[in-house]
Amino acid sequence: MSRLAKSPTANRRAQSWWVVLTTMFCWLCVSAFAQADDGAARLRDKYQNLTQQLAHNQFQRPLYLESQELPSALKGDIYGVLNYPFAVVSGALNDPVHGPANWCDVMILHLNTQYCHASTSDSGTILTVNIGKKTEESLSSSYRLQFNYRAVASTPDYFRVELTAATGPLSTKDYRIVLEAIPVGDSRTFIHLTYAYGYGAAGRFAMKTYLATIGSNKVGFSSTPDPSTNETRYIGGVRGLVERNTMRYYLAIDAYLGALSSPPNARLDKRLTDWFDATEQYPRQLHEVSRADYMQMKHDEYQRQQTAQ
Repeated sequence: MSRLAKSPTANRRAQSWWVVLTTMFCWLCVSAFAQADDGAARLRDKYQNLTQQLAHNQFQRPLYLESQELPSALKGDIYGVLNYPFAVVSGALNDPVHGPANWCDVMILHLNTQYCHASTSDSGTILTVNIGKKTEESLSSSYRLQFNYRAVASTPDYFRVELTAATGPLSTKDYRIVLEAIPVGDSRTFIHLTYAYGYGAAGRFAMKTYLATIGSNKVGFSSTPDPSTNETRYIGGVRGLVERNTMRYYLAIDAYLGALSSPPNARLDKRLTDWFDATEQYPRQLHEVSRADYMQMKHDEYQRQQTAQ
């Protein structure tokens, strides 16, 4: 017998390991599909439950927003219907090859995002994001976050993408941007966007300082009755802060998708114009800079974004 031939015991051991690996792979596949099915079912139920809110609201678009303030964390959630086929939304934001770079084109629309670059290695896909002021500044003056990009679930009628960063500036932490979606008809998509992060003592102090000074007149979108006047007023404080940023990201997704039908060389201006116009529909909450200043700043930042730094 050849020395290279395996003994019966070795063959049985190899077969056993193959069975184990195959079983584990099948279990992971079943688990992933089960998770996608659960996510799709949950999102369909949410869509049905929000029928009235999506049809009648202060946003003048099919959108529902809610927020939470916890002792050391903030969370904003937006549910909305976009007028794009599910295949377009999934192909743009859930694509394993181009999705991360497309997310950078979404995120750079936000006033505070000054740079975004997607890179992939053996350890996964990273979005390097710099956030800073609402005016132009050098990258060295801004804060850099490293978002892990992960496509959690992807089926013909559901997807979920998660961007997570463990740490941020001023003791902020556990950043999460999550997008999940289902088709609702041939040409519309129901999406759920989450924007959340935690914070420590330094982050709490920085937010209180901001809200007591230049952010003192800032408000969110949710409203509460004022006990002193019995009138309805918009919420302020940190809940207003997270609602404004969640809305900015939602409008960035909408603007990015809306520009895909334009010629490639016209898409950037289309995205920038549509995002700015959308934010100006809610001037009490979202107006910050002039159109000319925004367009110039973002053109400069987009050019800088084309080179990894």
